[in-house]
Amino acid sequence: MMAGFTESAMVKKLAEVNSSQQSIQTLSLWLIHHRKHHATIVKVWFKELLKADYSRKLTLMYLANDVIQNSKKKGPEFGKEFATVLKRAFENIDIPENDKKIKRNIERLLQIWEERGVYDSKLIKECRKALESRVTATGEPVAVSAVSAPAKEPDSAPPKKKAKVAGEHARGADGKRGRLVRPRSDSEVEVEVDGRKELHVTLSPHTPLGDPPEPEELVKALLDLESSASSDAAVRERIAKLPPEVSEVSLLSNLTDKAQGERLAGQVGEAVKLLTDYNARLAAEMEDRKKVTTMLHDFMQAQKDLLLQAEQRIEEYTEKLQKVYAVRQEVKSHLQNLPDLTQLPDVTGGLAPLPSAGDLFNMH
Repeated sequence: MMAGFTESAMVKKLAEVNSSQQSIQTLSLWLIHHRKHHATIVKVWFKELLKADYSRKLTLMYLANDVIQNSKKKGPEFGKEFATVLKRAFENIDIPENDKKIKRNIERLLQIWEERGVYDSKLIKECRKALESRVTATGEPVAVSAVSAPAKEPDSAPPKKKAKVAGEHARGADGKRGRLVRPRSDSEVEVEVDGRKELHVTLSPHTPLGDPPEPEELVKALLDLESSASSDAAVRERIAKLPPEVSEVSLLSNLTDKAQGERLAGQVGEAVKLLTDYNARLAAEMEDRKKVTTMLHDFMQAQKDLLLQAEQRIEEYTEKLQKVYAVRQEVKSHLQNLPDLTQLPDVTGGLAPLPSAGDLFNMH
């Protein structure tokens, strides 16, 4: 069960997130789960972005991208809410001219949003313009050609084919989910959509193929399969009891009169209707099972991510516990070296008054 949402909890998670794919996806999953707080989530994200250094800003932009693209299935709230702050976000990304990697990744982000139709061209242009207007730490403006053009790979790297990107990540142009064939690189994957292979460009870290279902959704889908067509024993028994004449053409020679032929025609009509309906139900069941398979895959991946995060937390806090143990041991050692106040003389009645100056001079 996911922890409840609070602003302080989100700020803490944003402080802990790193640029790894697993870290970003895990936090993205948590934010999408709490999508009813989308306005607060975007507000906190933007506030933390303004305080971050330029390299961490890239991580937060990747997080926003992951949330925007993977929340589409459950609603447009995040996409619309982030759209209100993205221009200002890009206005606050200062990238040193000599840091080509960060600059290339930010440019790739805008390129992919444009190619996938994540945002309209007007907002993309405004974001590009905002990024172009920034002055780098060396006092030189970011080159326009570098922002508007796709990033070039290093000379040593082989040329890559232009990606065919449309709609949601790892989906075909018609919105159908594709099957992952094999990864090609950190930024490209080849997917198969309706038997046709396509090359899709992703960000690194890339977005997950599916939005993991809520546990209630998965349980309902599994329960629905219990009443599927393949488990309908009554219909299968009716099909098994159909007379052989309805499926064997050779037996038509046994017909002797018109009445017998009309009776057989009626049986054939009923058999056609029965089998057509059952085949339609089986086809629907096959699609349902494919969907459940995808849901199980996405759910298992999300659980693995959460398990890995939990293991990392255990390791982190185990180290903190060891440090606390060490401090406790030091405190005990210091306590042993301090004087025992109980062994001092009892001065409950007070000390004798000090002698006056006259007394000192008159002493013999």
